[in-house]
Amino acid sequence: MTEQTPAPKSTQTRFRSRALLGTALAAVIVGGLAGQALVSSHTPAYAEAVRVQPQQLPSFADLVDKVKPAVVSVRVKSTTTAADDSSGAPDAFGFPNPDQFPPGSPMERFFRQFQDQQGPQGKNRLQRQKPRQAIALGSGFFISEDGYVVTNNHVVDGATEFTVTNADGKEFSARLIGTDDKTDLALLKVDDAEKFTYVEFSKGHSRVGDWVVAVGNPFGLGGTVTAGIVSALGREIGAGPYDDFIQIDASVNKGNSGGPTFNLAGEVIGINTAIYSPSGGSVGIAFDIPAATAERVIKDLKDHGEVVRGWLGVQIQPITKDIADSLNLKEAKGALVSEPQEDSPATVAGIKSGDAILTVDGKTVEDARNLAQIIAGYSPNTTVKLGVWRGGKSETVDVKLGKLPGSEKQASAKQADEKGASVADLGLALTAAPDGKGVVVSDVDPSGSAAEQGIQAGDIILAVGGSEVTRPGDVEREVVDAKKQGMKAVLMRVKSGDQTRFVALPFGKA
Repeated sequence: MTEQTPAPKSTQTRFRSRALLGTALAAVIVGGLAGQALVSSHTPAYAEAVRVQPQQLPSFADLVDKVKPAVVSVRVKSTTTAADDSSGAPDAFGFPNPDQFPPGSPMERFFRQFQDQQGPQGKNRLQRQKPRQAIALGSGFFISEDGYVVTNNHVVDGATEFTVTNADGKEFSARLIGTDDKTDLALLKVDDAEKFTYVEFSKGHSRVGDWVVAVGNPFGLGGTVTAGIVSALGREIGAGPYDDFIQIDASVNKGNSGGPTFNLAGEVIGINTAIYSPSGGSVGIAFDIPAATAERVIKDLKDHGEVVRGWLGVQIQPITKDIADSLNLKEAKGALVSEPQEDSPATVAGIKSGDAILTVDGKTVEDARNLAQIIAGYSPNTTVKLGVWRGGKSETVDVKLGKLPGSEKQASAKQADEKGASVADLGLALTAAPDGKGVVVSDVDPSGSAAEQGIQAGDIILAVGGSEVTRPGDVEREVVDAKKQGMKAVLMRVKSGDQTRFVALPFGKA
């Protein structure tokens, strides 16, 4: 048997140093083995390999320690009364009320006898029930040391008693200062000698990808902290005329409503108000009211008990590419006036249907939603200069804004479905309206341009290409004229039920 010659000492040293280096690198990558590097004969050693220590994720502990005392749980009570069963509603067991049958009828006698057999308890079920207390839970946060608390309108809506609970579990009674259903915001006030820890709204702009921390009271579990990032900005979810939500992926559930979302500086960037969830629980899509919107609304609630907004008084819609082409606009920006409301500031100032509002006091109007937001930012009685595109040229119209009323005035339209003339290029069948106001769409070709743009049978065409129409022939004439002028689409003002809108129908589709 041949005896193996040991490797030279220098070679042993070189391999040993490589092994130690490789093991040390592995220890750095794994973490937690500093000062305890182990040598293993099975560990591959490559002195040339480079390893970079992963960047440590941020800890939110210091942030949470500072902001958590300002976040509260909101508990509200409301009084509810059951419906009066004398109206004929069934009782608690589903049996009909005898009073819903004719007196003396066989059914009335049968169920009256059944009710008597149940004794006083059965009769009491058919009497008006006593008022009951309903309790709802939400979240909120202090914005001042003297006890002003911000939450959602839908948390306090209809409530008569309000209680806030801080992070230490101490309860305080609160009173309602004001609400705004259009932005889903509410302001409460705790009247107490204690000075409260409070947080402030962010003055900056959030960016997609920014870290955020949400604190609230999901499912009654007060002081719950979740983290995530800003997923999107400017989300419109159909919640109201001033939709402009921040989307976050931090876990938000029932009970988080009214709670704050913070940036890493501990400033409130938004207020949790809604989630998207097929299941009812968090799926990582939540929506916040932006701090800039909330700050304006809360100031009005604090100063006036209500939100005072400027009012223009028009029905508006976005300007699509087809509508821009039909108006000879270079860009699909601005808001198109479908119809000015009766006796509104817009009507007084001479704003007309078909006007495209492009600027307000020199500020560009991006779309219809943006116009509503801009106007709402002005106080009533403020005079603004509207940059309007009318009849192929720019004009400036001065409008003295009014105060936004509680409800908008809308007109109704009478529908008809008689057969009449057709506009083949657009896939429409038309007939004159019985009252002589507009032309009724009696049929729509499912494969035509009109169907693609959402026009339905029963809709009323009020104007085509800026000219009012009263007969099907008027529509035909305006369509032909638009084609002769080389237009890519023809613009129609259409009334569907109580709503009026502009629709651009492109040519070239049967």
